[in-house]
Amino acid sequence: MRSLTKKTLVVASGNAHKLREIAEIFTQFNVVSQKELGFVEEVEENGRTFAENALIKARAASQALGCIALADDSGLCVNALGGQPGIYSARYCGHHGSDQENRQLLLQNMQGMADRTAHFHSAIAVVFPDGRELVAEGQTFGDILTEEVGEGGFGYDPIFFSHDLKKSFGVATAEEKNGVSHRFRALQKMWALLQGEENA
Repeated sequence: MRSLTKKTLVVASGNAHKLREIAEIFTQFNVVSQKELGFVEEVEENGRTFAENALIKARAASQALGCIALADDSGLCVNALGGQPGIYSARYCGHHGSDQENRQLLLQNMQGMADRTAHFHSAIAVVFPDGRELVAEGQTFGDILTEEVGEGGFGYDPIFFSHDLKKSFGVATAEEKNGVSHRFRALQKMWALLQGEENA
């Protein structure tokens, strides 16, 4: 088990992709997962919004480890599907763990649809041991492609054409994606909130 330091950021997630993306953005921190610190309990994400689910995860980790914890909840919202898959993005196909099945089901459900606009949404929650809570949210906009383009990123990246980058997230470099991603924008806002907490 790693020991906590002043520069340690405990992330309430076991998703290696998310951890890497957060570490690439929050370079001033030693980013560690809750699992590395011994918290492996499965937390039920029964919130109705991204923010509620992020808070549920951050609260559980903070209470269990007695430290500041950060959690992210994010997903893809497709306008023509009424915002789906939304908070169910990771298990859109009916179960967790299959990005490929999720992408294929989404493409199938969007066959023949003219409106392919969509956005990724991220909610970042930070919970302190004393009960203080912060939430920041970010979005990035684009279109759903008709087929996968590129093999980079994770989740729905290969079928998401970024309006900012003018290319699929599946072919974008990590640096390009991190510069415009929903998670990057939410983390930027969270960093500003944390700075405000320190200066209060």
